Amino acid sequence: MQYAGVGGGSLGRLDCDVLVVGGGIVGLSTAYALSQLAPGTRVVVLEKESGPARHQTGRNSGVIHSGIYYRPGSLKARFAVRGAAEMVKFCAEHGIDHEVTGKLIVATGREELPRLHALVQRGRENGIPVRELGPAQITEYEPEVRGLAAIHVGTTGIADYGQVARQLAESSGAEIVYGGAVDLVSRRASAVAVRTSTGVVVRAKALVNCAGLQCDRVARLAGDDPGMRIIPFRGEYYDLRRPELVRGLVYPVPDPAFPFLGVHLTRGIGGGVHVGPNAVPALAREGYGWGVVRPRDIADGLAWPGAWRMARRHWRYGAGEIHRSLSKAAFTEAVQRLLPAVTAADLRPAEAGVRAQAVLRDGTLVDDFLIREADRTVHVLNAPSPAATASLPIGREIGRRALAALRGA
Repeated sequence: MQYAGVGGGSLGRLDCDVLVVGGGIVGLSTAYALSQLAPGTRVVVLEKESGPARHQTGRNSGVIHSGIYYRPGSLKARFAVRGAAEMVKFCAEHGIDHEVTGKLIVATGREELPRLHALVQRGRENGIPVRELGPAQITEYEPEVRGLAAIHVGTTGIADYGQVARQLAESSGAEIVYGGAVDLVSRRASAVAVRTSTGVVVRAKALVNCAGLQCDRVARLAGDDPGMRIIPFRGEYYDLRRPELVRGLVYPVPDPAFPFLGVHLTRGIGGGVHVGPNAVPALAREGYGWGVVRPRDIADGLAWPGAWRMARRHWRYGAGEIHRSLSKAAFTEAVQRLLPAVTAADLRPAEAGVRAQAVLRDGTLVDDFLIREADRTVHVLNAPSPAATASLPIGREIGRRALAALRGA
């Protein structure tokens, strides 16, 4: 195996201590964490796109999540609560656009009230201050929003995660190589060597897989069985033509059976209001529209038994999401439950995102962050929302595991 230079620069034979695959916010946070945990650690980041944050990181609604939704003691709960505070601090220190706005979670039907009350308890167990509201109090926060009851979560905010990713890249001191997808991984006794589609080969003492939508494929290239597959779900958004209808962030009460939060309203950093997303199966891992079809991605999903078991278990939910995707009227009706004044004419199509959702062989949608280790490797196999919020503590956790792999090398 031959070793080549990186982007016109040189790292000798491209030997480094830790090689990170994936230049989204989790991969870049890992590189940053390594620079803080063990200064002098040589890190290379490989990103197949021409710049950072081109997929999940740069295509979400920009919310700094409080951590209220997540099971107490889970990685999501611990890292989101901690990460929200750290993200606000990081943004303030580096002059990155952000704001702590608070948000409402609104019950619009009586059947949602027990779930709303359960969220209050969960928030308190996670150490999150919440305030319970009645209908009149809802309108004090959001005059156009209607509901039977709500909770106000004061620690929720918004940030520009694209800016955050770029700052992490700069602050990490890592060598970042853009423009080549990983197509070969060779794990040997003394090193892990990775080749990209552009012919660049990097040899490292340890490999960290933060490849997001491609993470299960990178794990298999490394010779590891991840025990899951990425099933992509496209989140489709609209922009609100009348942003004055919404002051801040407004969410429905989520269904605890699914790791999706439902159609919500998010006032962004620029002052506009994002509406969405729904969650529909994508026909490609990077399928940002119905017209993007990748036969290999479809075949990968169909070949995974968990995809069929998931579909049988949740087909009614999925059918509703697809209906709202294909029918603007149905989508508008879902929004009107929270915001009665909105009309279909108020909704302008916006850029979609794709969620990298890990699905187990038995059809379970993985709800928590999933990090697995093998010889000289750390695989991040499920890191959808709130991974951007939680990226700083996630990066430290991955960084510690990578350093442990180095010590065992």
